[in-house]
Amino acid sequence: MPTEEELFSAVDALLTGEPEMPPPAERARLREAAGVTQARLAQVLQTTTQSVKNWEAGRSEPRPPRRQAYQRLLDGWAAQHPAAPRTPETFTGGPAPTTRAVESAVEPVKAPPPSTAVAETSIRPAPTSRRPAAKKAARPANDPRFPHGPLAVLDGDGSAYGVDGIVLDCPATTIPELVEWTLQESGLGAAALNRHGKDSDPLIVLTAAAAMKLGLPERLEGHEERRALRLAEDHPAVKQIAKAKWQLTQRGFGPWARVYRKAQGRERQCVQLAILSWDALDPRSWPGVADMEPADIARVLGVYAQRVITPRGSTAVSGLELMTALRPPTRAVKNDEGGWESGYNPGSLGREPMDPAPPEAPQEHPVAQGWTGGFLDEEAYQWVRDPQLLSDEECLLPYAIGLDLNTAFLAAAARLVVGLSAPDHFHAPRFNKKIPGSWLVDLSHIDLDPLLPSPFTPSGQRPIGPAWYQTHTLAYAEELGIEVRPIEAFLRRETGAYLDPWHDRLKTAYADTLADLGVTPDLDDRQFLAAMEHHKQADPAMAAVLAAIKATVKGGIGKLRERPQGRHYRDGERWPALERPTWRPDIRAAVISKARVNMHRKMANVAKATGQYPLGVLSDCVVYPSPGPSPLDFLPYSSSGKPLPGSFRLGTTPGLAKLEGVQEMAWAVDLMEKGLNPARHIKGGDAVMDEGE
Repeated sequence: MPTEEELFSAVDALLTGEPEMPPPAERARLREAAGVTQARLAQVLQTTTQSVKNWEAGRSEPRPPRRQAYQRLLDGWAAQHPAAPRTPETFTGGPAPTTRAVESAVEPVKAPPPSTAVAETSIRPAPTSRRPAAKKAARPANDPRFPHGPLAVLDGDGSAYGVDGIVLDCPATTIPELVEWTLQESGLGAAALNRHGKDSDPLIVLTAAAAMKLGLPERLEGHEERRALRLAEDHPAVKQIAKAKWQLTQRGFGPWARVYRKAQGRERQCVQLAILSWDALDPRSWPGVADMEPADIARVLGVYAQRVITPRGSTAVSGLELMTALRPPTRAVKNDEGGWESGYNPGSLGREPMDPAPPEAPQEHPVAQGWTGGFLDEEAYQWVRDPQLLSDEECLLPYAIGLDLNTAFLAAAARLVVGLSAPDHFHAPRFNKKIPGSWLVDLSHIDLDPLLPSPFTPSGQRPIGPAWYQTHTLAYAEELGIEVRPIEAFLRRETGAYLDPWHDRLKTAYADTLADLGVTPDLDDRQFLAAMEHHKQADPAMAAVLAAIKATVKGGIGKLRERPQGRHYRDGERWPALERPTWRPDIRAAVISKARVNMHRKMANVAKATGQYPLGVLSDCVVYPSPGPSPLDFLPYSSSGKPLPGSFRLGTTPGLAKLEGVQEMAWAVDLMEKGLNPARHIKGGDAVMDEGE
């Protein structure tokens, strides 16, 4: 048991400042306001994350000496982050708005009384789906402003299917009428994910029949509309919106359209629309959802909204928006006159965009024009072992087995310290693994095991001369006993674990959705493999949610370095993504670097313990030769039957492994001799015919 003095010393590392224990909800608010995760708080107080969750949920209370230390910390945070109403904001156009209502600086928005239109909206039970019955999604936390949940799916007969099986009657026959009904009568929307953040706009998903009833084409027609993915400005529906004094964002009326008016008083008026027949739900991210019945679509999107965020576009867009929703750029602060104004929210990326260092930027970026010093190449693995290095023993094994790491990028984002300020340029600095940034280092002279990919390049090949590396790559080099001597570096002085809340929310969403599919953490390895073999058939709706969560992780990280689009772009010009504070290629590089290093560390540990080497690696998938058709036939276990520490382990947690596919070893060898990667095609099918390495 730690002493009180030890705990106070640890608390003082988080708190600079300094009297009864606040209620559970206030404890959570204070911790979030300070930008500290439950895991970090548990570490400081030398307890478990579950204990912190129990304290914040009111299920238990801390005991001395932790109680005194915890109270001291909360009192300090209360002084730093007083409970204050948000300052009013106005939306004046430009980037897409992200809130439906903003609380007044004087009083919060009150729930509509029973006599208002929201209470009078016709509600009826959802009719029996023509598909097999599925369990209902849990209703999001009740918010009196949004009694009917975050979204609804509108069918052609005026039925708006919401979460938890409700159906609303929507009489709208035009887009302006639909927007008015949504804001005034539907009771749709979702509360902010952070006390400094903004409420989610209500989402209305239109089936093909609903789109046509509202005057929209079933499909985008004409070459220009398909190319731009939006309705032409002279389309009758677009004219109706303008005539009713509503506006569209700069993206126009496409598969994901936002219709809004400038703020009036304390409320913003904005509705998000998604048109299913215009491919709003990419089947790669939402498999089978667009073909479901409206009630089932509402269930899928409702669970996603509850566990992740109300969809705001593609899963990649939603992943990026989730970062901002959990780490808002601003918060209410007191000014010198004692009033409230908008100020920087510590731990966030701020409100203004920030240019990267030249080596961190894509070559078409304005800061990279004229730069000749090389570029950062921190990407995921695409490596195949030289078939000449296959042993006879390996070739005689009957099977090749692919292991896939669960949401590898999400695992890499955990407790990842990234830069929050602009990069500063240094010459011949001393390497420090605690400082995020990009370093120019020569690692070309390092000899490593040729049966493993190099940890320093995405291709797995030995580096050629000096190259730019992210901090995590070089920290791993030091871990391998390599002396790191930077030639120059671009480093960031202000740092923070910006992605921690994003990681925590998506990790919980992933685990909860797997559990809905019967894959729970208490399963042993054999039970886990059996459950994963059939989990998608257990509940197709929840399987679609799981796919969307995984796509949100990868897409969100990818969006941090969104490239320019359109055939008219010319190198050196700025493109719209650069105006986002979340356009941060250095953060993307940090995540991918850590993920690649994690993969190499596991492969090296397996090789050291068992002498087994991979055949190929593609991002988060690795293929090994095996004497049997199950991962249990080659994964290393201790004499007690436990997985070898530091190696590949099966399980549900991000970063643990699952079975990707099984093929004959002769098949894998044949691919390798053709220069193809067995990790790309281990699932089988005709993927091998589609593309090579």
